[in-house]
Amino acid sequence: MKVYLRSITFAGTLAGALLTAGPVSAGDEPGLCCLDPIPGAERSASAPSAARSSHDSVVLTFEGLESTEPVEDYYNGGTGGDGSGPGPDLGITFSPNGLALISQEAGGTGDFANNPAGDAILFFLTGTETVMNVPDGFETGFSFYYSAANEGGFIRVYDELGGQGNLLAELDLPVTPPTEDTPYTWDNWVDVGVTFDGVARSVDFGGTADQIGFDNVTLGSEQAGGGDPGTGAPPPAQPVPVGGGFWILLMSLLVLVAAPVVLRR
Repeated sequence: MKVYLRSITFAGTLAGALLTAGPVSAGDEPGLCCLDPIPGAERSASAPSAARSSHDSVVLTFEGLESTEPVEDYYNGGTGGDGSGPGPDLGITFSPNGLALISQEAGGTGDFANNPAGDAILFFLTGTETVMNVPDGFETGFSFYYSAANEGGFIRVYDELGGQGNLLAELDLPVTPPTEDTPYTWDNWVDVGVTFDGVARSVDFGGTADQIGFDNVTLGSEQAGGGDPGTGAPPPAQPVPVGGGFWILLMSLLVLVAAPVVLRR
């Protein structure tokens, strides 16, 4: 199993206080949900709620759902808990406590910004985890962005439904303190991923209720967004044209050869 942690930002004195204060109960800190909507704020046009990369990975962005709406069957060709949809038929379902959340900036109630895809994320308000089930399974890797301003969390990948069976991969998710660059608490999003052997059929997203959010959830790749430019992965390097490089080299050689002749004159 390989684990990928690509970036994490620790900013200001608040970060030090959170990292040394010990466990904090959900009632001691403000939650990811729910701010009052900003008057006049409107949600922008929804981006595709799921996409396949060229490597057949699947990326879930939770667009198309309403704020605090249960995801449920939205990614199984059905609807979310409040009737949004139908969504893409990907054979993916979520346990009832798995909710979408829209940023306050986009007319929702979420205390977050800087998430990598659209206006919506995944989170939960009850329990200590929410479960994603994929009966047809997926292989190779799993990745996502997450933000955990006050308390960390974890993910666990299993080879059976409902968070059962063999544990294929596990990641502890440390606190991601606010950047202090925005007025929102959950504004520091970290890209993590893992590879594994076998076929995964469920993932537990765990932590303290209302304290951790997820976005760009990617099945089949250790790179969140599936490795496609514009979805969280760095763009591929652009090759230098062979012809241009050849002529530059040739001109440099001609200058070097001609220089002694000029000097002798």
